[in-house]
Amino acid sequence: MRAHLYLVCDARSDAFLQAALRGGVDIIQLRMKDAGDERIVAAGRRFRSACAAHDALFILNDRPDLVEATEADGVHVGQDDTPIARARELVGPERIVGLSTHTPEQIDAAAGGACDYIGVGPVYETPTKPGRPPVGVGLVRYAASHAGLPFFAIGGVGLSNVAAIHEAGATRAAVVRALVEASDPEPVARELRAAVAGKRADREVRVGPA
Repeated sequence: MRAHLYLVCDARSDAFLQAALRGGVDIIQLRMKDAGDERIVAAGRRFRSACAAHDALFILNDRPDLVEATEADGVHVGQDDTPIARARELVGPERIVGLSTHTPEQIDAAAGGACDYIGVGPVYETPTKPGRPPVGVGLVRYAASHAGLPFFAIGGVGLSNVAAIHEAGATRAAVVRALVEASDPEPVARELRAAVAGKRADREVRVGPA
């Protein structure tokens, strides 16, 4: 799957998921930090079904132990979540492991680790990451020049600033509020994907198994 637009969200309706996927979302991450296992698995199976219908990837946030139960394509962890090596051990070699990065040092270290892609951010201030200062487009530029893995710029990315992260070198973006708060996610997703990928999408990078 050639991925450019990555949606991170909590449990959402099937109608919302279908609209986002029709608009061009390539990956959806289910993020339910405070939910119990049963709720995560139930929502995960819905997400898996929606993504499969659109040939999109489904990623579970910080629960490598539930990847098998939800039939997820992989897991995403933060710097303070399940250690990346342990996440890889739990999901196996065939599934995808993503890692959040916030500094040049973390970007450099990720290239020699067990992950398949990284998130770089938060680029802009965002309420989804309280207490974490934005890194700005400077870190996006660093990732574009130095990252040894595909990277997604994340954190406050929306229609008003997606062009700026593309100009800084990002051809992939992860979004939350830009789609979750949209009255009609489908056209917003379509515009975001076109903006970050570029019209020719000439720097596509394959994420995950072929």
